[in-house]
Amino acid sequence: MTGRQGPALSRRSLIGAGLGISAAGLVAAGPGQAFAAGSPRTRPASGPARGHAFLAAAMDAYPGHGSIRLTQSYTDQAGLFSTAFTYDNALAILAHLAARTAAGLTRAETLGDALLYAQDHDPAHDDGRLRQAYNVGPYTFYDGSLQPDGFVRADGTANVGTHFGFTGTAVGDMAWAGIALSALARRTGARRFLAGAVRIGEWIERTGRTEEPLGGYKFGVDGANQKLPFTSTEHNTDLICLFGRLARLTGDWVWRERRARAQAFVQRMWEPSGGFFYTGTNDGVTVNKSPIPEDTQTWTYLALGPRARGHSRSLDWAAAELAVRDHSGRPNSAVPAGQSYEGVTFSSASLLANEDAPIAQGQPRPDRNGVWFEGTAHLALALRERGGRADEVRARRLLTSTEQAQELLGGGQTVGGKALPGQSGVVSASSPLDTGFGFGYYPYRHTGATAWYLMAAARFNPLRA
Repeated sequence: MTGRQGPALSRRSLIGAGLGISAAGLVAAGPGQAFAAGSPRTRPASGPARGHAFLAAAMDAYPGHGSIRLTQSYTDQAGLFSTAFTYDNALAILAHLAARTAAGLTRAETLGDALLYAQDHDPAHDDGRLRQAYNVGPYTFYDGSLQPDGFVRADGTANVGTHFGFTGTAVGDMAWAGIALSALARRTGARRFLAGAVRIGEWIERTGRTEEPLGGYKFGVDGANQKLPFTSTEHNTDLICLFGRLARLTGDWVWRERRARAQAFVQRMWEPSGGFFYTGTNDGVTVNKSPIPEDTQTWTYLALGPRARGHSRSLDWAAAELAVRDHSGRPNSAVPAGQSYEGVTFSSASLLANEDAPIAQGQPRPDRNGVWFEGTAHLALALRERGGRADEVRARRLLTSTEQAQELLGGGQTVGGKALPGQSGVVSASSPLDTGFGFGYYPYRHTGATAWYLMAAARFNPLRA
């Protein structure tokens, strides 16, 4: 993200076709607990167990469409049908690995093999790229056209998400897929996963490397294979991890030079007077200073590790400057009466959103205090990683709020037309929120938000090289 609305390339672009929130059938049962109305008050499954149940249901939603499959990103109510974003599936792999169970490893390997299949069976390219998203099950589109295929189309190609324009390839999405594949390579020793991660790294080097004054690696390509002009702090942060891992796993020092290039760009985005990172550049020359997003503050710390000591103030900036508390009394809040949630929002612009206007055509109006649960989990994990005075207490409060959201928000939502396990899966946002980057987040249960919650709960840092 660079502060400019680009083509339909953002992995986070949603259409917001109704909220689908319900707390029906639930009664509050104290902090971190909820029970089905009328049920015996037995101890419920843990938050992480229910999160993994959601990931399993979203992965297994289309059993009649082959064993090669990806995980649907959002519940059906989001209106994206069976869309599976590459980024979300990379996170799902990492969350399954974070569980450190045989079942989790099996699921991670299955998803990793699906990404490798997509690399090898793209309908138009044979260069190791992955698209922004794929379809993983049949649906009827809004114009009435039937889409009968699963992830593997009848002709054997990967089912690219063409209907919503999810056909481009972003460096950040590719980096996360490479991070996931490299994690699988490290856990299993299987060379196919390392080979796939190397192909991703080489594609990024060929496509993204820039000699512009600010350096780094550019955004990627759109669906027409045209290079995009932006350079993202978030993307280059991802590359610090990916290239560092490839250096370690392959022994090839060229990856160290590439990691240093990405890291140099990230460090150029640091604002010492404010203690935060800017979002990137639109032209390779001028730093884009607004909006300021959450993930450039937390992912930088997770990726840089001990090298981030001088920049660890970015966590405090995010915790203070992006803090929100959402409740039913807020304008445009979707939170049921009697509930409240705390965490962080997406960016500095989210706090200034026009609450009298829809986020975009056909979408609801935003709540400035909507909690972005994916980012809230980023922050919780980064605070745990830093381990300073009161960091664990702050992280636990954020995780408790996220666990309450898993229990009480997004009730009645489905995946592939099927009911989900009870109280499973974290919604992407407590209420509609405007990111400030041309799209919004909504209260739909989400693979990405759930995966980040699971990694934060397990103290699993996916960006550690």
